[in-house]
Amino acid sequence: MAPAVPSAMERPHFIGIGGAGMSGIAKILAQRGAKVAGSDAKESATAESLRALGATVHIGHAAEHLASDASCVVVSSAIRADNPELARAAELSVPVVHRSDALASLMTGLRSIAVAGTHGKTTTTSMLAVALTELGLDPSYAIGGDLEGPGTNARHGEGEIFVAEADESDRSFQKYDPEVAIVLNVELDHHANYASMDEIYESFETFVGKVVPGGTLVVAADQAGAVELTSRVRERSSLKVVTYGESEGADVRIHKVTPRGLTSEVTVLLDSRLLTFTVSVPGRHYAHNAVAALAAGVALGIPAHNLASALGAYTGVKRRLQLKGEAAGVQVIDSYAHHPTEMTADLEAMRGAAADARLLVVFQPHLFSRTQELGTEMGQALALADASVVLDIYPAREDPIPGITSELIIDAARTAGAEVTAVHDKASVPDVIAGMARPGDLVLTMGAGDVTDLGPHILKKLSPARLPN
Repeated sequence: MAPAVPSAMERPHFIGIGGAGMSGIAKILAQRGAKVAGSDAKESATAESLRALGATVHIGHAAEHLASDASCVVVSSAIRADNPELARAAELSVPVVHRSDALASLMTGLRSIAVAGTHGKTTTTSMLAVALTELGLDPSYAIGGDLEGPGTNARHGEGEIFVAEADESDRSFQKYDPEVAIVLNVELDHHANYASMDEIYESFETFVGKVVPGGTLVVAADQAGAVELTSRVRERSSLKVVTYGESEGADVRIHKVTPRGLTSEVTVLLDSRLLTFTVSVPGRHYAHNAVAALAAGVALGIPAHNLASALGAYTGVKRRLQLKGEAAGVQVIDSYAHHPTEMTADLEAMRGAAADARLLVVFQPHLFSRTQELGTEMGQALALADASVVLDIYPAREDPIPGITSELIIDAARTAGAEVTAVHDKASVPDVIAGMARPGDLVLTMGAGDVTDLGPHILKKLSPARLPN
């Protein structure tokens, strides 16, 4: 039987309804029968998909968009205090609910898996959603990216399992009470909200502390931050800790990862038995994500061999090493990577898949604060490419920081031996790449901003007449 819509969510209004996290919650509520409305800055495929579910979506932000009978206004941490719809909510005394509280209310009464970590959350959540669906368990899920197969980031299912991506960036993951929590890694990021690693560890400890009594923490055994977190929480009597990774002491040990072009074959040692399955995306880090998903499903009582087989049905998430197309022998692939660890992992994965091909990268830094703190490491990561184009910083929700530009990354990349071209006009990138690329090359657009829009334009420019010999 479908869970009831919480009374506060019967007529919700979402400010920024087109965002990855917000749209997922809105979709689930609409599928459960709520009268959903909201606004977003621009028209999008997401807005259209919400309308198809019966939601009212306004373009632009204005006070009159908020209906007088709205039961609540849902916001994310990105919504500014001077938003006119937020001001109108105050005038009408309409309750304001944070996105994380809305998601937590949807998970009530279900067996939930919350996937956390500095990176890898979207992929791991997606792997679980696809595998559980493949097994006929009809899960609900809320993900920060669109699955390639279903083409959506969220769904209300009739089953008892809810899989959710748990965002640490604003501490909102502390709102959930999962039966199983996954922690993929713990690293310094989100500098506007965390001043130190100690603060980040404390935040993750609080998240783990919300696991229901008798529940399970699935945590990486190979990543230093995750290992430190494990040492801090392992003695909690109500918590079962399951480690996974290549370390000899891991409870679910990765025995071997064998690259197979754009896929991998993974062998794990689980309960003293070897189990081999296919991961349909390249790269060792994605193999680790799949093993985390496997361990979490087993913690819910799903047979390991069934789940391992079902994980092979996962074919990717948009923007996670997504093949955009091929033109004149050049493949264009899109990556959401924006943290140095993510960048390095995706570039290494592409190196493994490329064999002798050249790897050309179009990188768009994301956030001034992240560039200020990690720009040097970003530049060092770009040294893994044969050549890179670096765009100006995508500001997202931030105001500029004096003196912080993409030159910080470019200088670090060149110091590390990378060949880098600075491009300030994003529209000129397709011509620049067409002048660099030759048959057999891989082109990787990389970043969390609108660099993803360049893929089709690059493919259009990559005609045989434009390619050098």
